[in-house]
Amino acid sequence: MIQKNTGLPKKSLITMLLVVVLVGVTGTQKAAAFFQDKEQKTSAFIQYKGEVLDADSKKPLIFATLSIENSNISTITNTEGEFNLKVPQGFNSRKVMISFLGYKTKTIPLARLSDSKSKILMNVSITELSGVALSIPKNAKKLVAETIAKRGDNYFDNPTLMTAFYRETIKKRRKNVSLSEAVVNIYKTPYTSDRKDAVELYKVRKSTDYSKLDTVALKLQGGPFNALFVDIMKYPKYVFTEESIDDYVFSFDRSIRVNDQLIYVVDFKQKQHIQYPLYEGKLYIEAGNKILTSAIYSLNITDKEKASKMFVRKKPRNASVWPTEVAYRVDYREKNGKWYYGYSNVLLEFKVNWDKKLFNSVYSMTCEMAVTDWTNNNESLLPKAKDRMKSSIILNDEALGFADPDFWGEYNIIEPEKSIESAIKKIQRQLRKTKTDGGASAD
Repeated sequence: MIQKNTGLPKKSLITMLLVVVLVGVTGTQKAAAFFQDKEQKTSAFIQYKGEVLDADSKKPLIFATLSIENSNISTITNTEGEFNLKVPQGFNSRKVMISFLGYKTKTIPLARLSDSKSKILMNVSITELSGVALSIPKNAKKLVAETIAKRGDNYFDNPTLMTAFYRETIKKRRKNVSLSEAVVNIYKTPYTSDRKDAVELYKVRKSTDYSKLDTVALKLQGGPFNALFVDIMKYPKYVFTEESIDDYVFSFDRSIRVNDQLIYVVDFKQKQHIQYPLYEGKLYIEAGNKILTSAIYSLNITDKEKASKMFVRKKPRNASVWPTEVAYRVDYREKNGKWYYGYSNVLLEFKVNWDKKLFNSVYSMTCEMAVTDWTNNNESLLPKAKDRMKSSIILNDEALGFADPDFWGEYNIIEPEKSIESAIKKIQRQLRKTKTDGGASAD
């Protein structure tokens, strides 16, 4: 188990993230057929594919949001700037809004998109303001505190049922080792409520090639909760607790304009005399109503021993395991004057040093979740206890394997990168060959 005496605040986001390191795993894990515990929706839909690029550099814009106007349908681009947007038939007369932090929001008719390869070019919108035109509050810490205090006014204040796509990826250096994906239902409680959100696993799949992991299998405990708890406005206690907020230094970086909104960029980092690991990063706060629109931050893990105790639950006796980077991002979206959690990701990088081995192993684990649809949950319905996901879940143990490409049906998901697709195809070929030869893959 994790060591209790870590010198950390009692309530902290990092206590929710556990990495399980198992030994004795070799070979390629079987990829069994998918299960479907609920009937697939049969309503017809249309699929649009393409990529979102910077208009000048033509570089892909990662995690850009595409939303159908006057609806709750949306998706985001993957790490290559590509998107796959699925909408019901009859929506072809509507428009799609494309947004990305620091760029002008673009609105185009849905009919202009192609079903194969549309290119959407985005123009930079960030404008530095002059000192004369700028009115910056004198106290950055006070601004952050006021922003958190106003979450009941600025964010969803009704129970909401969200559909979200979640993904976990494990890589050894640049080689893909494991990919787990799921569609989940999030029973979101009001931002003023102390009740935690409930999560129901709807559809799930995975593909894993443990032969690339040296005899060590890394697993992430918590699944979608790791991404969900990055929602600072819902769970401020996991980052800025009442006890720890005084342990930070807050300062103004600059002010920018995004889609004609004045945004204060606030830097924060732990004070030098604080011994236990805290966070540092940037908060993007809309100036008029004091709304957190985005946050990008990381954990101070300069103390390897403390960092290892925080994240590593189990490891081989002849190995040292510690994180080298732990980073977070959360983005919020606006609908009818109210904001809500839209996207988050977590990156964890680890080193494994083996006794009597010259070189170490480097692994990266990422998890991300994007809300693709939502509706008011006026009756405050919750999933049955047996269907409710536990925050201790290891999704990789729940998923059963990759299947046909139509499995996800009408659900908007983040399309896998080409490299991951290639890895999956390779694994499937290996499995077919093993079956043909009459052998069996090691679990």
